[in-house]
Amino acid sequence: MEDSNPVRTPLSPGSDLSSLVPTPSQQEEMHFIPYLAAVGSLQYLATMTQPDIAYAVSYLGRFNHNPHPEHWTAVKHLLCYLKGTSHYKLIYSKNDNPELFQTYSDASHSGCKQTSRSTGGYATVMCGAAIGWSSKRQPFVTLSSTEAEYVAAVEAGKEIKWMRNILTEFGYPPSYASTLFIDNKSGIEVSKNPEHHG
Repeated sequence: MEDSNPVRTPLSPGSDLSSLVPTPSQQEEMHFIPYLAAVGSLQYLATMTQPDIAYAVSYLGRFNHNPHPEHWTAVKHLLCYLKGTSHYKLIYSKNDNPELFQTYSDASHSGCKQTSRSTGGYATVMCGAAIGWSSKRQPFVTLSSTEAEYVAAVEAGKEIKWMRNILTEFGYPPSYASTLFIDNKSGIEVSKNPEHHG
């Protein structure tokens, strides 16, 4: 991949890899390709320093059990993206905001065509850069985009609670409420209405 050309996106726009099932000859071909090792290395990178590839790596990890040559092409596309963005970095600056951190959540309803499950994610930002992030397929089928957004918001809420606890242990107890940013109006209303949940 040293001589590859950089690309602008982690995955090819509009690509749908979920319906690809390898033939026996393709399975034999994939037997000698280090798909699992590549996705595992990318998972480490997505977890440690590259929040911009978290969704792509999570998506490619769904095919670890039976990869198709097109999945390998998508892994190589992601490696080309990393080559073009190797100069990207997380930059932290002085924080004048009385809120120590902010958290953002989002979800795509029924994004997985095979299981109809949604993908949810969140990012926690402190001092101008991400310090925690996640992008995962939700464990069950949600019936609406509101429910998918709410499930993602719950996961983000758990992260907020953990952040507040760890900051308190470090001697920096938050003195303000922590803000969770959600881009779905109905999801926000469900979160605020105690009649919807115990």
